[in-house]
Amino acid sequence: MGLSADQLRAALDALAGIEPAFARALARAGYPEPRIRPRGYATLMRTIIGQQVSVAAATAMWTRLADAAGDVDDPARLLALSDEALRAAGLSRQKAGYARSLAALVADGTLDLNSLPGDDEEAILALTRIKGIGRWSAEIYLLFAEGRPDIWPAGDLAVQREVGVLLGHATRPDERLVRELAEPWRPHRGAAAIFAWHCYAASREPV
Repeated sequence: MGLSADQLRAALDALAGIEPAFARALARAGYPEPRIRPRGYATLMRTIIGQQVSVAAATAMWTRLADAAGDVDDPARLLALSDEALRAAGLSRQKAGYARSLAALVADGTLDLNSLPGDDEEAILALTRIKGIGRWSAEIYLLFAEGRPDIWPAGDLAVQREVGVLLGHATRPDERLVRELAEPWRPHRGAAAIFAWHCYAASREPV
């Protein structure tokens, strides 16, 4: 499970002590709500389904897939679906291939999501061996589903933007610079990412 509200608060308080800009931003935006997802196959499958589509479209596809499969926690149910059933749920040919690949790896025991490597980089490497799972998707899974406290998705554009705003940069820093800037924030970078998304969402709310 992801970082709890208490864990987030403690980590952000620690970050405020490391970087005064966090303290100022917390005073403005407040503490974020936890982002918690269940560990396991269904959460990773939802990540694949949601790639490159809107939240509404991803939700609709997941609902149709769940209706067709009957039990979204059982990879064998997805493997039993025809290509036509996957297309009817809204999955493209490529996305259906990724979904079948993940389901097969879990079903035959090749991938055990309950025993990923303890080292974050090794866990990311294990996840990115799955077709359709890139570094960002792996990082999101490890942060939201496993609650790993120092996951840092520096390639996320919203994280880049908010790190730039937080630290007073005139332009959005790139991934390399965002990684460098966050080095002093270890081992609390997961909370920093969640706070960045919190601030990004708040900046887009109507005044």
